[in-house]
Amino acid sequence: MKVLAINGSPRKGWNTDTLLKKVLEGAASAGAETEMVHLYDLTFSGCVSCLGCKLQKEPRPNRCILRDDLTAVLDKAHEADAVILGSPIYFSEITGEARSFLERFLFQYLNYDDYSKPLSPAKRIGLIFTMNCPESLFEQMGYNALFQRYEGWMRLYFGHCETLICSDTLQAKDYSRYHLGRFDAEAKRLRHETVFPQDCQKAFDLGIRLAQNA
Repeated sequence: MKVLAINGSPRKGWNTDTLLKKVLEGAASAGAETEMVHLYDLTFSGCVSCLGCKLQKEPRPNRCILRDDLTAVLDKAHEADAVILGSPIYFSEITGEARSFLERFLFQYLNYDDYSKPLSPAKRIGLIFTMNCPESLFEQMGYNALFQRYEGWMRLYFGHCETLICSDTLQAKDYSRYHLGRFDAEAKRLRHETVFPQDCQKAFDLGIRLAQNA
């Protein structure tokens, strides 16, 4: 049993990274072999639309043929029984690195002969989204549609997806050092001390489920 976590955040040791580590802890407790990949440590691009994965060869490639630092990661993701992608939400979207990973990860499996039959192997998928935005603004900011779209893609391609949303997150240990005066630093710290541990437990439990049901 192999469980792979993909960290689409540039900030190691912070919210997204912490939650992904908790997922892997949960998966390991269920007997899985686990690994974390930090996308910001790699040099790679998104899909370049070369259509190399669609070449009419025998056997058909069905795999990204672009060679860069992401190549080995895509191989690991292909072989994994469960994959968890974590990303903070910046400007109402996942990070550029996370998006570039998904372009390469998903397009290689896209079946233009029959959209309803992706060429990807069945696997368990987890999504973790972290954001400064509170849930009360999700609808206004279009977040609900964003989360549903990504989860829908995962279910279409791999047959399963669970999403963990962590909102109203702590951005800095010391808010006084930055121009972040709009935020209530004490309220942010209190939420981080009381609610974030609950999100960590949810992440741990997610890891167990992904490992046990893959």
